[in-house]
Amino acid sequence: MSPTNRTRATRMPDRAGALPTLLSACAALGLAAFGLAAPAHAGDAAAGLAKSAICASCHGPLGLSPVPTYPNLAGQNRLYLEYALRLYRSGERRGDQAGMMYTVAQALSDTDIADLAAYYADLPRPD
Repeated sequence: MSPTNRTRATRMPDRAGALPTLLSACAALGLAAFGLAAPAHAGDAAAGLAKSAICASCHGPLGLSPVPTYPNLAGQNRLYLEYALRLYRSGERRGDQAGMMYTVAQALSDTDIADLAAYYADLPRPD
């Protein structure tokens, strides 16, 4: 091995962009582990508003629930909302309201879920 090749072979790689790349890879792996691939459709908040009427009956028209036992959706994390809706739709999520949410989520496509999640995530969080 020539000195030039040995220098190239033992030189440390540039680490400037390593952390963001590593974090992205870990996030993708984590999503895959939970059966939630990176969304093919990032979601359209305006389309989500148009689809939110069924949600508003329990979670309020602006994502602020009038019923204390129902969660506020306004300002919630978009990926969490997508994940939760997909679990309700598949019947894997359990809890007091799981039956009702299963029924509602059955009518939602992946695009509907992404749109609703984008809409509620964009609303201001309650103080």
